Amino acid sequence: MDMGGLLNYAIFFATFAGIFAVVALGLNVQWGLSGQFNFGIAGFFAVGSYTTAILTSEPVATRIGGFDLPIVVGLIAAMILSALVAWAVGWVTAGLRTDYLAIATIGVAECIRLIVKNEDWLTNGVRGIPGIPRLAADWFGPSPWIMLLLVAACVIFAYAAIEAARASPWGRLQLAIRENERGATAAGKNIARARLEAFVFGAAFMGLGGALYAHLFGFISPEAFGPNFSTFLVWVMLIAGGSGNNKGAILGSFVIWLIWSGTEILTNRLPVEYVNQAGALRLLLIGLLVQVVLIYRPQGLLPEKL
Repeated sequence: MDMGGLLNYAIFFATFAGIFAVVALGLNVQWGLSGQFNFGIAGFFAVGSYTTAILTSEPVATRIGGFDLPIVVGLIAAMILSALVAWAVGWVTAGLRTDYLAIATIGVAECIRLIVKNEDWLTNGVRGIPGIPRLAADWFGPSPWIMLLLVAACVIFAYAAIEAARASPWGRLQLAIRENERGATAAGKNIARARLEAFVFGAAFMGLGGALYAHLFGFISPEAFGPNFSTFLVWVMLIAGGSGNNKGAILGSFVIWLIWSGTEILTNRLPVEYVNQAGALRLLLIGLLVQVVLIYRPQGLLPEKL
């Protein structure tokens, strides 16, 4: 690979890792700040992707949408609709805790995946939605540098918003509920409402990450929103980086994506008959990495500072 190709790959790597960082920051609100076990990240990621795809792509006869709106409208709408879906989910599951909430959110994510897979009139089904405008192409042309800068701006926005929320009385309430729910209840706090707010707030950034993903590739299909890629990997990033620490969520996104993409480069060099087996081995190795982190450094690379 020449230097130009290496530079382009580095830009793509940083852009993709930045998208994961936005999603991991959203998960850090739900788990690291509020202590809610959301295992349905893929569902909110998909909602954000399809929302902006429907709003910003050109009109077609085979499905609804194609409104050809500006990308910024798609990004904002992705956050809003993801937040609304999270509100509906959170309102139903408000009384669930830990593993029960995880099971419920897995079911919600699978329902969303089946909807985007089977409702051709809305999402074009398994054929996916092509022709999504590339990030910043309308303004500056399809420049990978501009794509990277805009994703970086979204990471900074997410980080600043979540840090401000964490330092506010609202954030201190979330930490109090996470550490001692009975004590917060005894103090007269509305636990269900606070948890719902955190769930909705985090899901909005998951939707933003999904929208950025759609504009980065210009095409989405249901296969992109499986649990391994959009849920499991994000959890690994947050755990490895440092749950409860927003900087750790960003660092973990880059470190784990480096490991994941690096192992993909290595496995692609294997003979064709071994590539599929190597893909399963990569998942196993990531799982083992999580176990090692939990045993030897459960606080992650950047521990939370209370």
